Amino acid sequence: MLSRLLASASLLVALPVAAAMPRPVVVELFTSEGCSSCPPADAYLSELSQQRSDILPLAFHVTYWNSLGWKDPFSLDVATQRQAEYGQRFGDGSYTPEMVVDGTTAFVGSDRSSAEAAIQKAKAADSTSAPLSAVRKGNAITVSVGAGSGSARVILVGYDAQHTTTVGRGENGGRTLKESNIVRSFEPIGQWTGKPAMFTPQVPAGEKTAVLLEAPDGHIVGAARVADEP
Repeated sequence: MLSRLLASASLLVALPVAAAMPRPVVVELFTSEGCSSCPPADAYLSELSQQRSDILPLAFHVTYWNSLGWKDPFSLDVATQRQAEYGQRFGDGSYTPEMVVDGTTAFVGSDRSSAEAAIQKAKAADSTSAPLSAVRKGNAITVSVGAGSGSARVILVGYDAQHTTTVGRGENGGRTLKESNIVRSFEPIGQWTGKPAMFTPQVPAGEKTAVLLEAPDGHIVGAARVADEP
């Protein structure tokens, strides 16, 4: 995916980062339609997506269950890779369902008490490095990052709001699964170095889009849902 970094003052004025909304806590769920332990975690993520505007829930469907009876139609190699990177950092390998909050805390994805504790901890930490906002116009998105401390990878995430799947085989064979905020694309679009910057990527795969700022240590230090231009 092609993206351009635009640094002119006039363009920065065009999308004031001061207008950015308070950032949501990012909750990533690593899951699979082939995993019989995953539906309770999927249901919890769906609840978060419907009831908590202060949270950005994202369901990453991994590929390593695909050879065990059912090929998850939403599985992505990038989901498997991202979980493996977390596994190396946390020392817990890859398993489903796994939930990661703001890139800092990992636990079993159906453990609601651990999830709420991690979310509250993330809110208290307030690790936002810089104002972040993003607007979609037609087939392009304008991402604006303000001045701040540190550096971060800028990531564009496309996701679908909801899907219902009847699983034909495997551990969940015969079950109908309702899943929310399913990641369809995950694409780094540039690097933020602490100075005001703009990026103009094309709209990715997925019904909705969000932008993440990920620090070099993997912590999420910024997040925003992409809004349609008024």
